[in-house]
Amino acid sequence: MTVSKTASETLLRRQILGARRLSNFWWASVTALGGLGFLLAGISSYTKVNLLPFSEPTQLVFIPQGIAMGFYGIVALLLSVYLWLVIAWNVGGGYNEFDKQAGEARIFRWGFPGKNRQIDLKYPLEDVQAVRVDIKEGLNPKRALYLKVKGKGEFPLTRVGQPLGLAELENRGAELARFLQIPLEGL
Repeated sequence: MTVSKTASETLLRRQILGARRLSNFWWASVTALGGLGFLLAGISSYTKVNLLPFSEPTQLVFIPQGIAMGFYGIVALLLSVYLWLVIAWNVGGGYNEFDKQAGEARIFRWGFPGKNRQIDLKYPLEDVQAVRVDIKEGLNPKRALYLKVKGKGEFPLTRVGQPLGLAELENRGAELARFLQIPLEGL
């Protein structure tokens, strides 16, 4: 009698949150609104027609104040467009997949549109040496998991941006090391 393994025993897949984070939506929106306000203030100072109901930018002298406001507005709107495009493309999003049945570790991430839109790294499980936990505290804390692959170096497994909590980081690292039956380094 043979016992078949379930998918959870042979496949471990973790989604990675990319640019579609609440903080990115917040900053893209704030930058767009601020940029629009500055641009309308600059236009109002030139045309002497008040386009902002909550202030009186017609009192600004166009040179240099109105031009500066318009310039700042255009720059903020361009930055906002960039942020919205990064969110739409979900840059940095993807998944880590470890498949015992196929004998493969796969790290997949979305990038910017173009020739190399997708980052898709595949390695045999027998080349995976360890899972490393990297913890640095201080003003700019860093908490990340890395996959050590023989002859290839280390590859990050956690998202960029907000560091994970210590307990969550340790749990994820231990779970992956246990699943792959490899050592957990760095604790």
